[in-house]
Amino acid sequence: MSDDKKTILYDTHIELGAKMAPFGGFIMPIQYTGIVKEHEATRRQATLFDTCHMGEFYVEGNNALADLETLITCPLATLEDGQCRYGMLCNEQGGVIDDLLTYRISATKYMLVVNAGTQDNDYVWVKKHLSADTTIENRSATTAKIDLQGPNSPKIMNQIFEDGINDLRYFRFKFSTYQGKEVILSRTGYTGEVGFEIYCPNEVAVSFWKEAMEHGAICAGLGARDTLRLEIGMPLYGHEMSETRNVAESGFDRSIDCTKQFVGSRIACDPAQKKEKMVGIILDGKRAARAGDTILDDSGEQIGSVTSGSISPSLGTAIALGYVAINQAQAGTKVKLQTARKALEGTISELPIYTEGTARKKMERFL
Repeated sequence: MSDDKKTILYDTHIELGAKMAPFGGFIMPIQYTGIVKEHEATRRQATLFDTCHMGEFYVEGNNALADLETLITCPLATLEDGQCRYGMLCNEQGGVIDDLLTYRISATKYMLVVNAGTQDNDYVWVKKHLSADTTIENRSATTAKIDLQGPNSPKIMNQIFEDGINDLRYFRFKFSTYQGKEVILSRTGYTGEVGFEIYCPNEVAVSFWKEAMEHGAICAGLGARDTLRLEIGMPLYGHEMSETRNVAESGFDRSIDCTKQFVGSRIACDPAQKKEKMVGIILDGKRAARAGDTILDDSGEQIGSVTSGSISPSLGTAIALGYVAINQAQAGTKVKLQTARKALEGTISELPIYTEGTARKKMERFL
């Protein structure tokens, strides 16, 4: 564990009694009071997640947009200032180097938010493909990122920020100030609930965390973050996405713009290369499947494999994500998941598996 990095909030997590473990090259909080409690608090109240381990790159220049369009799968030309979009970086084979968010600050300036474990490789890959007059700056070491998620989060944000967030739409962001420092407030998240991702200088991160707690936010760890993202069908890099998995099989069609050419588009935009599809699976009981477990059809033939699995606190049963053959991917299809101990019965589900999330609801509902 000694080689793992610590986020600026590490000491705060220790003070608050968090259970810590390595993740993405960092020592991160896995849980505080319990995964289920933290999960349910996100769905019903508001929770804080330390996501300071994520990476932030600033790409700037007159050719920045054109350069990024050739690198990132989603359409970027239609972004407005103050808008962000989910997409992927791919290799030439259509495999995913990373999934990321692209923030348009201006026509010539963008922020890329990347995963912790892929940050170094992402930086090298992006820099390699930029024009000579486009610059890239890695601000990850000086930028803290905190997620405040759940139905109570808008009220908490309004109590902390004088300019408020009443006008902030889904997948939009704004600049604000906190203790005299410039911050970015983004209406995004990984939980399926209305919420925000706050990007701030390291020196004010602990203060923001503690102030949000004073206004009722509950601390949560990566355990709850994982069950929340599973319920809404969001991928975890290294599980649902990898350099050997065709990005087109992920099901994120809106994040893949086949009207343009990008690295990997020759494979990603060829329907003949799409052999499998990512699906949700609702199991008949509470015994969970794990990554690598085999997915079988009714006759016992292998049709795919599990990429993630867990108990769903919201549904009260086990769920999983996995890839299955396209002709077996219809919702309602009965399957068996072969675990090390026994075969588990389940049914393929549309994504998201949990459909009651508030992420896209109008802000006034929560104020």
